[in-house]
Amino acid sequence: MSALEGVRVLDLSTGIAGPVVSMLLGDFGADVIRIDGPAPDPQSDHPGYAVWHRNKKSVRVDPARHSDLEWLAASVAGADVVVLGDGATLSDWGHSVEEAGRANAELVTLRLPAYVDGHSAWAGGESNDLLAGFAGMAMRQSSISGGPVASMSPFLSYIHALWAATCAVAALIERTVSGLGQVVTVTGMHSVLQANVSSFNTSPAAPDPPTAIGVMGRHPSYRQFLCADGKWLALGALGSKFEERLLRALGLERVLEDERIGGVTARMALPENFAWVTEIIESAVALRTRAEMLELVESIGIPCGPMNSREEWFDGEVVRSIGMRATVQDPARGAVDMVGIPIVLTRTPGAVRTPAPPPGADDGMPPWPAKEPKPGLPPRYVPGPLNGFRVLNMGTFVASPYAGMLLSELGADVLKVEPLTGDPNRLMSYAVNRGMRSIAIDLSTEAGQKVFHRLAETADIAMDAMRPGVMKKFSIDYATLSALNPRIVTQSMSAYGEGGEYAHRPGVDMVIQAESGMMSSWGGDDVPVANTIAINDVATSAMSTLLSLLGLYERQQSGVGQRTWNSLAATSTFLQMEHMVHFEGSPVPPVGHQDYRGHHPLRRYYEAADGWLGIDVHTFDDETAESRLRESGLVGDGDLATGLRDSIASLPLADALQRLARAGVPSAKVRPVSEVLRDPELLESEAFHIRLQDDGTSFMQTGRYAGFSRTQRRGPMVPPGNGEHTRAILRTAGLSDSEVDKSIEQRTVFAGGPVAHALPISYR
Repeated sequence: MSALEGVRVLDLSTGIAGPVVSMLLGDFGADVIRIDGPAPDPQSDHPGYAVWHRNKKSVRVDPARHSDLEWLAASVAGADVVVLGDGATLSDWGHSVEEAGRANAELVTLRLPAYVDGHSAWAGGESNDLLAGFAGMAMRQSSISGGPVASMSPFLSYIHALWAATCAVAALIERTVSGLGQVVTVTGMHSVLQANVSSFNTSPAAPDPPTAIGVMGRHPSYRQFLCADGKWLALGALGSKFEERLLRALGLERVLEDERIGGVTARMALPENFAWVTEIIESAVALRTRAEMLELVESIGIPCGPMNSREEWFDGEVVRSIGMRATVQDPARGAVDMVGIPIVLTRTPGAVRTPAPPPGADDGMPPWPAKEPKPGLPPRYVPGPLNGFRVLNMGTFVASPYAGMLLSELGADVLKVEPLTGDPNRLMSYAVNRGMRSIAIDLSTEAGQKVFHRLAETADIAMDAMRPGVMKKFSIDYATLSALNPRIVTQSMSAYGEGGEYAHRPGVDMVIQAESGMMSSWGGDDVPVANTIAINDVATSAMSTLLSLLGLYERQQSGVGQRTWNSLAATSTFLQMEHMVHFEGSPVPPVGHQDYRGHHPLRRYYEAADGWLGIDVHTFDDETAESRLRESGLVGDGDLATGLRDSIASLPLADALQRLARAGVPSAKVRPVSEVLRDPELLESEAFHIRLQDDGTSFMQTGRYAGFSRTQRRGPMVPPGNGEHTRAILRTAGLSDSEVDKSIEQRTVFAGGPVAHALPISYR
């Protein structure tokens, strides 16, 4: 059995996000039917197509044929999930299809608007690069010139899919309680918020941080370095413990003693200190070969790794050991090597079973049987689809706590289980700890473990981010917890997953970016480029949320929990899936360069006289787009790239956008974060929430992450102080007041107060 066995998914979307949603559901056993139209899919020649459409059937539906629409209506009547692309509704397919959706009370309708619900900032539907430009991500990327930078892979589209699939499964879990489906809306802007949880945690009065600081980011010891032998490596020395260790190991105590630092290593990242500290550390690293540096840094426990190419990573030991390489026999392409399943459910695992089907491969199949009418069930209105479910989150730093916050956003009661001294990254992780309640426990003691066991008896999910083996050492591993609560689902996140020689190594986003080929492919022949967003952390947070909910959904069917795990390494491979597809004749994946604007004249960023814009032609062929541009007079008869660059550079931004729109070429303004934060439409849609610092000044945070028609959680979330809810949590676990007091006195637990509300120093 797979986790979603018996779930019927009808995919009516195009592009990337929608197909990857149904791919993820199909990977775990859902019966997925992709609806192909009479015209070829514009993405069908893309290597990623072979991955995005695996584990599916294909039926062609011609909207002009009444019999096709009858079949579609009947299939909607029997579906559990319908996936709709940008701006689409079931009514687009006609009255009978719309009515079938309304009559199916169990149906979860997943809508994926390209930008925000009810508004398109550009023509042409979903676009990773136009979304990144208009929503501030492209201008937030560190660079040489300070202009917008295009990404190598469509990261936002993949995160959009990942988070949307998570929300769909959350709705299916809620349906196990209420018996009813609902409409779930996850927009492109929601994917931006999910990826930029820390970047949008900022003061609206502050100017945009300078980005013309080079391609290695804004932290002196959490970045890539060139060694004496001309080889690159990445260091993950983030946080006072690791930063101080690195400085002392390199003989750089003078940095700590400098009055500008004053022993507080976080001050190294301040704008006034960044340049001189970075130069000192770079010079020290440049005296050693990469092998010498790796040996030194590994000996003091700091995450580090070599710079690899995508090919080295995909062919290497880590990907093999965690099952992230799969091969299928494709009828059109032959043997296809592609990324495997990025998350592991040990009892009901996913699998790559079938290749992408040719369009219409399953024409003539009967529609699913219609769902039985519901006997007038009263609607259930609760704050979030996961209301009533409890999660224990033991994660620290960013990725695992953020998964807890995402579950809180979906309505779960999430308990942040911290050490007595608190999460060591609390000061820098204000934004990702929101919505949880905190209890501080000394898990190294038998008494502390017994307290945790009491909590686990009433929990649905337990999440951790400890290296393999640590949970067993603390007697809080799956075997122990499931003996107390057979229904519990445990989810473990690590850097390199389980199995293989890397399993016990520490790892962080910056190092995984280097090892997985993200940096080298983005930089090309220039220096390797680090993503300013902690891309592997934020995507793994969503991946962990999806993983735990798949386990919970299956538990709702079987009554039995299971152990699950995932890794930063698997996520990094998933985020490059369209460039890790190998078959005979497959194109060589593109590489970028520093200040990369895009790989094609019709898919890139351009500078106008007073700002930047992006162009992304993908819904029709390039020849048509070029013809339209020449007919409009925007470019002449010469080279297209040169003509577009020169023409746009001579025009005011508004004029250039207007002329591109008249030519029917999808385009959008590229905006800085400050402008995005002040967008009235985004504020009205609760993309951002305004909060007060303790000093009375205000700051911005990410707001709503999804829309649920019947179970919407509302209002801003705040992070807890360390142990702020210890007393209340222990009381609800059945401890008496005297037992609680004794646990506090014996330092088994810690009871603290609210968190200080203040913005941290940004490290990215």
